[in-house]
Amino acid sequence: MGANKKHILILGGGFGGLYAAFELERQLGKDPDIQITLVNRDNFFLFTPMLHEIAASDVEITTIVNPVRKLLKRINFFAGDVESIDVPSKKVVVSHGLDRHTHELAYDYLVLSLGSITNFFGLPGLEERALTMKSLGDAIHLRNRMIQHLEEADPECAVGNREPLLTFVVAGGGFAGVETIAGMNDFLREAIPHYNNLNQKMVRLVLVHPGPYILPELGEDLGRYTEGVLRGRGIDIRVNTKVTACGPEGVTLTDGTLIKGCTLVWTAGTSPNPLIAKLPVAKEKGRIKANEFLEAEGAENIWALGDCAMVPDPATKSFHPPTAQHALREGLVAARNVIAAIKGGRKQPFRFKTLGLLASIGKRRGVAKIFGLKFSGFFAWWLWRSIYLSKLPGFEKKVRVALAWTLDLLFSKDTVQFMTFRAPTVSHEPTHGAHGHAAAAAPGHAHKAEACAVPAR
Repeated sequence: MGANKKHILILGGGFGGLYAAFELERQLGKDPDIQITLVNRDNFFLFTPMLHEIAASDVEITTIVNPVRKLLKRINFFAGDVESIDVPSKKVVVSHGLDRHTHELAYDYLVLSLGSITNFFGLPGLEERALTMKSLGDAIHLRNRMIQHLEEADPECAVGNREPLLTFVVAGGGFAGVETIAGMNDFLREAIPHYNNLNQKMVRLVLVHPGPYILPELGEDLGRYTEGVLRGRGIDIRVNTKVTACGPEGVTLTDGTLIKGCTLVWTAGTSPNPLIAKLPVAKEKGRIKANEFLEAEGAENIWALGDCAMVPDPATKSFHPPTAQHALREGLVAARNVIAAIKGGRKQPFRFKTLGLLASIGKRRGVAKIFGLKFSGFFAWWLWRSIYLSKLPGFEKKVRVALAWTLDLLFSKDTVQFMTFRAPTVSHEPTHGAHGHAAAAAPGHAHKAEACAVPAR
């Protein structure tokens, strides 16, 4: 970086960070006196509203992710983890590579979009056993787990163990929990006919929610409607109930019930990125307290947005919710205010009112609340797909998702289990034939090699 260049550093490549980068690239990408760097753990942007569709095999793994380097042509990208942020010195330490070596990045202007992490609230066994739904790897892991349990439950030797294998619990009745369990139910019900020794009655899905009705963000009417639809498909919904532990025998609830299940999917809690706690800035409920211009209070030339920030909402006298539609617009406003700080322009306050909320509840049905109007059924599902498809970055990905949805109407879901194990190998003294080539391994050797195969790391 040139000595006289101004360096804008963006930490986090979610909705807020990516859209801040889009705006900065659009306005400053060709400025030779400014360098912009985006740091993100993954080298892609994940469209999280469609994450459950990966788990449910509605779309292929790479259709809802965009390589950052393809999206941003004139911005430097660093794939790695943020280890520490030194505000007084205006430096950030990042790590990457197999050996996790570190780099020090200096900045003049810092945009924080660090997101949140899963919070298990210290409940026994959850950190060791529960699955989560925040990353692409989480969705693939859940999909693999469902297929693995179907495969394990099908043989005759599993007769006495089918109940826990085919019982799945989802904790949290918000958008993530409802869309996840609806997708899981569709996937499992459609896959069961391919397993000769299994039937629909053996599959059990349980949704646990602490409130009186699920999807509280959409109101009681749509929450109750969704409960009725999911119960009609065989999903057991436990409201006013929480998970208290997850052990070898199953999942324990606050009413003392023990659900004998091997799989718990946790969508019931998040916490701000741990790096936030160490920053010398004002905080609110563990998140960075920002002003109306998205500036972190107590620091200079630092902007905060998305899940890691508390952004005031003058209309409600409270704070804006940490949703994708807010984060991407916060990213645009933060970028314009960074430009104002550099160029000496007028700062723009963040003003935005939620346009609507939508949820897919499986079987081509959905629920939605848009501009105060409530929708349910097929039309709400069509709205969900249409709106989110339009928001998916990149024309190529839009086409791929639309094609996947079209094929989903014609063909059954794919039950291939994606594994990352190496192929079997063998190591022994070669025996040479007439042409000097090593002979094929004997069956006994091949069997031994397969048993010793280890997963790629």
